[in-house]
Amino acid sequence: MAVTAQMVKELREKTGAGMMDCKKALVQTEGNLEAAIDFLREKGLSSAAKKADRIAAEGTTYIQIDGNKAVLLEMNAETDFVAKNEAFQQLVQQVATHLLATEPASVEEALASTLEEGVTVENAISNAVAKIGEKITLRRFVVETKTDADAFGPYLHMGGRIGVLTVLEGSTDEQAAKDVAMHIAALNPAYISRDEVSADEVERERKVLTEQALNEGKPENIVAKMVEGRLGKYFEEVCLLDQSFVKNPDQKVGVFVESTGGKLVSFTRYAVGEGIEKREDNFAEEVMNQVKGN
Repeated sequence: MAVTAQMVKELREKTGAGMMDCKKALVQTEGNLEAAIDFLREKGLSSAAKKADRIAAEGTTYIQIDGNKAVLLEMNAETDFVAKNEAFQQLVQQVATHLLATEPASVEEALASTLEEGVTVENAISNAVAKIGEKITLRRFVVETKTDADAFGPYLHMGGRIGVLTVLEGSTDEQAAKDVAMHIAALNPAYISRDEVSADEVERERKVLTEQALNEGKPENIVAKMVEGRLGKYFEEVCLLDQSFVKNPDQKVGVFVESTGGKLVSFTRYAVGEGIEKREDNFAEEVMNQVKGN
């Protein structure tokens, strides 16, 4: 299939690799984005496989707790100025209270639900848009529940740029639950434990690591052992319990959690605007400059 400039742009955003390397990878993999990411990683050309840290849209995350229920939400606006606006903050708090009370199953259901006197959440947001003058959206939320024997760990970083909510089961140590939430805000793990990583993902990572080792010129008879060692490092990167605890790097998060007598059963981490494009670079101009240079 034909490789378009948009496809190259998307691959660059996901990997940080050079434009021509991205184009070559897409040609090699016949336009398969995931295969192209693996190709670049195997060649050691990918500098970032994630784009979660490229914050785009403005807004805030917010956590509200009421007894044994808690909600974490993300609401977006167009500028940081509006995100700090008192009317915007009041809307966020009002919606959070409503979500806790009604526990809708989806954003769509939440928007259609009645907030007060026949006014839906969608109406309330539209009214705020008319008043504030910027587009405002309820992007996502999660409502968690616990028992009296458990603990919530709420943490908002940089005034809500990142929000994390953890649930520690079998322990009422709220500070420990919050400390784990702070760790999650900092290191952004994808899973709680290795058990959550699918066999397909593990096998895919093993293949990438094997190709990396072979491309480095390592002898085939030691590649398998090297790959298993590097796979352990991979688990440390993506699995929370395998990571070194930010508050005590000599201790794994899993050991810290065990010391509380509880078990971490869930976490949710939102970073404002992650995955949303905020501005368009002049990609056409960059392509023309690259062509002229060849």
